[in-house]
Amino acid sequence: MSLTAAASGFVVLLFCVPVVQGQDDWGVTFTSTEICAVKGATVEMSCDYKHPTYMYGNNLTVQETFWFIKDLVDLTTVKAYTDRVQYSCDGKRCTLRIRDLRKSDSAVYKFRFITNPPEGRYSSPTGVTLSVTDLHVYVPDLNSYKKTLTCHSDCPLPAHPTYVWYKNGHDIGIATRFHSGNFQYEDGISCALGGFEDFPSDSVCVRSKYCNKVNYNNRRICALRGSSVVISCTYQSYRSAKSLFWFSPQQSHQWSSSSKPEDISKDSQYGGRVQVDTWSRGSSLTIRELRETDSAEYRFKFKTSMDEWESDLHGTTVTVTALQVHVTRISDSQRYTHLQLKCLSSCTPSGHSYVWFKNGQKMNVVTSSLEDWFYLGDRISCALKTHEQHASPEVYPPKPPSLSASPSAEIMEGSSVNLTCRTDANPAANSTWYKRNGNPALQSLSNESQLVFSSIQSSDSGLYYCTVENTLGKRTSKDIGIDVKYAPQLPSMSVSPSGEIMEGSSVNLTCSSDANPKATCTWYKGNQTLQGHRGIFYLTFTSSEDSGTYYCRCENIYGQINSTPAFIDVQYAPKLLSVSMSPSGEIVEGSSVNLTCNSDANPEATYTWYKENEDSSKASGRTFTITNATPQHSGKYYCEVRNSRGHHNSSLDLIIVPGPLKSAAVGSITVIVLAIIFLSAFLLIRRQWSLKKTSESRENPDNTAQQDVDPQYDTPSAAVKREPAEQQDDLYYSSVRFCKKQEDPLYSNIMLAWPKQQKEEEEEEDVEYTAVSFNNGSPGWRHQEAVENPSAVYSTVNKNHRL
Repeated sequence: MSLTAAASGFVVLLFCVPVVQGQDDWGVTFTSTEICAVKGATVEMSCDYKHPTYMYGNNLTVQETFWFIKDLVDLTTVKAYTDRVQYSCDGKRCTLRIRDLRKSDSAVYKFRFITNPPEGRYSSPTGVTLSVTDLHVYVPDLNSYKKTLTCHSDCPLPAHPTYVWYKNGHDIGIATRFHSGNFQYEDGISCALGGFEDFPSDSVCVRSKYCNKVNYNNRRICALRGSSVVISCTYQSYRSAKSLFWFSPQQSHQWSSSSKPEDISKDSQYGGRVQVDTWSRGSSLTIRELRETDSAEYRFKFKTSMDEWESDLHGTTVTVTALQVHVTRISDSQRYTHLQLKCLSSCTPSGHSYVWFKNGQKMNVVTSSLEDWFYLGDRISCALKTHEQHASPEVYPPKPPSLSASPSAEIMEGSSVNLTCRTDANPAANSTWYKRNGNPALQSLSNESQLVFSSIQSSDSGLYYCTVENTLGKRTSKDIGIDVKYAPQLPSMSVSPSGEIMEGSSVNLTCSSDANPKATCTWYKGNQTLQGHRGIFYLTFTSSEDSGTYYCRCENIYGQINSTPAFIDVQYAPKLLSVSMSPSGEIVEGSSVNLTCNSDANPEATYTWYKENEDSSKASGRTFTITNATPQHSGKYYCEVRNSRGHHNSSLDLIIVPGPLKSAAVGSITVIVLAIIFLSAFLLIRRQWSLKKTSESRENPDNTAQQDVDPQYDTPSAAVKREPAEQQDDLYYSSVRFCKKQEDPLYSNIMLAWPKQQKEEEEEEDVEYTAVSFNNGSPGWRHQEAVENPSAVYSTVNKNHRL
């Protein structure tokens, strides 16, 4: 424990035997009944109380506890103890703590407690006796030069205290209880406890009755503002004093050094308000029209021809205070408040009457307190009857508050904004800020007069108001609006309907953005601006061209922002169906061919190929490929295109033609067939012409000639067999040979059947034979294989010249 703390807790217990005071189940037990303490120290006294558990069928509980001296007045309400008294209770043990003890605090302190039933009240008949004493210097022998002085107290001092010794008003730096040394006749000595230098002992002479000393009549004086105060002391000088004056160390701002104080009467701040009176062995300082700035310590100083009284020894401390009206609200209504008022001061002189004022008019009350109903606009003050010109400040409820915003111009998001609530009230009113949002259970935003937004947001926009309240009443301000400006936020958009969109249906695109001022929203498809109104765009009859990516842009004077893109997918059944064949035209047998089907559809379509008159599908997919085509592949094909929105068919014809060799054979056969037809026609015509000539020859015997024909040769083939080739006048051979073996051999057999008219043949002048032979064999076909090949067709033409 520090020395200062030890001194401040200095308490002397003279009687430590607990004493129980009370009857039956009521009572108070004091820890000690007598306490002695040094002036300026701190003292604690405690007690335990008891009471019955039940009274009249009710449980007893303690509602109030306090200490008092007389008249059952709570010690905390006595002005002489203002700010020096503190209560504390722990269960049924209660403690009273008094600091900065004064000699006037010497008294008997009692305890009182009150329970919930009116009858449950108890006051201790006796209490704790407190005695406050001063220090003094004990001088054992006046005749000796060397002396041992003792700093003495009527109460036991705490363990290991520190001390301060003064000689002729000068601190000589000794910290023990005893001071030994050689002393002169003029030496005046005093002492004090360390930490309590404001309460030194009186100065005493060590070697003679006449020495240098100054003793102050009061160490502390409390005075009302506007009143007068008299500070006095007794002094004595070993030699004649030539200079006497009062000074204040706290007012030394006008002096070059506090070690060289100057006469207070020369200080301009006291001009015309101070008066110094000096008489034999005494002096006084009078200060009129006291101001609160006059609160200070005042000391007396004198000089002789040989020495002077130093300024280290503490003098008299003056505290200037004003009367104050203490307000306690009992109840209130919409326009009136029931109040209890007390006219208080920490140093109110006793024995004075009071004067109360309401709105500047005297009230018929002379006590220090009053209780009444007051209107919210009333102003109340009090004064001592003899000092009415120095009345207390008026107390009054808050006036209607006014609100202001800084900055007062446009408020941008992220900036700093202060809202201020101002009112006039005494005592000062407490301010509370609210945001008006229609919620009856509003929560306060701040309990200060200013509501500060360090970085205001758009959500802070709205109406605000404040309430101001003191003990006399409560007022509510009007609203102040905060309009936070900001650029558009990310737009929110919607597509209706939100599901699949069929071609031909209607679609609404809606876009909006949170912004202040309100944003203008425009729809776009790619770089194309769409004409809409207030962020709404209508597609009244959708088509496949309306599919694509859409977005909207919202902007105001503070910026712009684009929405996230939205894809519009217009769905429709397959259309614009087309089929193609590659290669086109007739397809040569053995080659490959691709049949392709194309369509515009959304969602994507499926493709299936079918051949006419066949039930099963031939292929799936957009392209159907036929490899190594054959005539059996010829026919009509069609593809079916289908999606969830519908289906469509389209067809094409596929023709497969023979390869190059078969084509040549067919072509040759065609030529031969045509030649035979023409030849047959020629022979028929010629025969008819021959018959005509024969007829004419019969009529003309001179021109008639017989042709000999061997009867055994009745067919042209027989004639060929029998006669050598070189003996025939006109013999023609024609052959068509297919060198490449075909899968399906083609034969053309043409034979001309001649009627057996032997007689007429014998009579004809000219007979012609034609032989046509088709042979797939070797070049020697005309002699060996002509007869043996059953698939060969022979046509022999013999021409016999007329005989």
